[in-house]
Amino acid sequence: MDWTEKIGIAFALICVWLTVRQNIWCWATGILNNIFFIILFAELRLYADLFLQIIYIGLGFYGWWMWLYGGEDRTELKVSRTKKETLLLLFVIAVVGTFLLAFGLKEFARVMNFPPASLLYWDAATTICCLIAQWMLTTKLLESWIVWIATNLSYIGLYAMKERPLLCALQIIFIVLSAKGFVDWLRSMKEETTNQIGNRQSAIGNL
Repeated sequence: MDWTEKIGIAFALICVWLTVRQNIWCWATGILNNIFFIILFAELRLYADLFLQIIYIGLGFYGWWMWLYGGEDRTELKVSRTKKETLLLLFVIAVVGTFLLAFGLKEFARVMNFPPASLLYWDAATTICCLIAQWMLTTKLLESWIVWIATNLSYIGLYAMKERPLLCALQIIFIVLSAKGFVDWLRSMKEETTNQIGNRQSAIGNL
């Protein structure tokens, strides 16, 4: 394990822990994590994961803005559930996106005369699912944690094939944190709903 992996993992853990707590600084630490993982995945020839980190940086700045101003009247964004039609659309995107990304990565390696991408379709599928989960996270959709749990489970197998035990262990920690994130965000959403009902009742009572 080299220093890029160590530092990247440290920032990744801090990022997820802050995300569970809905702390806005999760985006800054996440961007630092992405920078170190770009170097790491280039060494491992996991090109999909490398490009994923680049996109994460853009989503990091977007998520930072959304959490601060994405709510009603540019207020702080609150946790919400994902609509059924949105879930269906995301599933279609996951399937189609996997095949398109795999084709693109294969052609990219050929044109650039790089070694063939390793575990091409597996890498592409986890990459697309990560993008979907990350987008859901930027908009504070509760089900983002479920997508993350499924994706982290897949990554355990992927990194085991690459003989990266620390990255495998990291995914297990991510799964535990994601489960906690789901529980905490669900509680937050229920509390917000209760507060809204209480505010409406108070407003009616004052009429």
